[in-house]
Amino acid sequence: MASALSPPRGPKGKGALPSHYYESFLEKKGPHDQDYKKFWAGLQGCTLYFYNSNRDSQHVEKLGLGAFVRLSDEAPGGSPRDPGIYFSLVLWNQEIKFKVESLESREMWKGFILTVVELRVPSNLTLLPGHLYMMAEALAKEEARRALEVPPCFLRVSRLEAQLLLERYPECGNLLLRPSGDGADDVSVTTRQTLHGTPVFRHYKVKRDGSKYVIDVEDPLSCASLDAVVNYFVSNTNRRLVPFRLDEDYEKVLGHVEADKENGESVWVASSAPVAPGPGPAPASGGCKQLPPVPITPPPSQDKPPLLLNQNENYVIPIADAPAADYENEDVPSPSWQVVPKPRKLAKSLKPPIAPKPEPKGVNSGLAKKLAVGSVQALFPTTGLADLTAELEEKLQRRRALEHSAGCAGE
Repeated sequence: MASALSPPRGPKGKGALPSHYYESFLEKKGPHDQDYKKFWAGLQGCTLYFYNSNRDSQHVEKLGLGAFVRLSDEAPGGSPRDPGIYFSLVLWNQEIKFKVESLESREMWKGFILTVVELRVPSNLTLLPGHLYMMAEALAKEEARRALEVPPCFLRVSRLEAQLLLERYPECGNLLLRPSGDGADDVSVTTRQTLHGTPVFRHYKVKRDGSKYVIDVEDPLSCASLDAVVNYFVSNTNRRLVPFRLDEDYEKVLGHVEADKENGESVWVASSAPVAPGPGPAPASGGCKQLPPVPITPPPSQDKPPLLLNQNENYVIPIADAPAADYENEDVPSPSWQVVPKPRKLAKSLKPPIAPKPEPKGVNSGLAKKLAVGSVQALFPTTGLADLTAELEEKLQRRRALEHSAGCAGE
């Protein structure tokens, strides 16, 4: 007779998981692992859950079987110090290797995995009548569970959206269920395969008949659930069709593992929801401090009287038109914004001009006069300063006439 099916499991914590179809110790090695790691593993639905010990209630890893391809036996380690039994689980996108302590444990794991994946009790394994009865019970539970849930590959998308999803994410699968376009409770199946390098899409009709689903093919087939519909397409295509799963499942409640003070068991504790910060000043410690508001200097009033200059002095006042707005990949400031003008810098301090030196007499006096007049005109090229320019020229001519007359009197 066979030995005990699995070692007794200790009492679970408060957040206990549902009882598994099968559970025992299992060593696992993933594609990125260097060596095997021992877990307490349990099969529930189409998912393998891994725990650090048989006393923990919260899993540390899980592995979905939706992309199942096959199970295969591995050769023994070949060392007398390694009496372990090996087998591998091949999924559509990875291969996981397992190590168990006996042939019986390997056959049990393979039998339960095939039962939930193929929805039938396998007949080609070395199993006892008691093992087969346990798998038949697990099959009944799995069929009842699937009848009440929608398969993960069912998405509420249109025909075109289904084709785009299958084409854009080929690594996630190539079979997708979607609502039928006629608006009834019927369902459509969309598949994508590659033929001679060209993607080929196929669409199949699944009619709702009471609590049954009828696949509309040459020989109509009635299924008890949508999951049975998916299993029909997968099993009748030599597993070339893989149910589409866009992403993995994510937890909705934040929690952590904590040791129980009474018995030392690891218990999963859900974290309390944080209080949303309300309006008001930031906390004094442990948070970001609110910066004081930056004062904005108002623009100078336009009603202020302009600065009066001494009319007897000759000042050079630069006057220019404001530059037009010219932006590249920027927005022109809206008139509703408050714009603070920057103070304009004067090129030089306003100082009275130095009186010109007396011109030397001779041939160059006429040339000097022309240069002087030309320099004044160059300083004031704007037509709006014609009056100021004429006034300065008149003063300059008077000064030169006085200097000339003084020179004549001295001779």
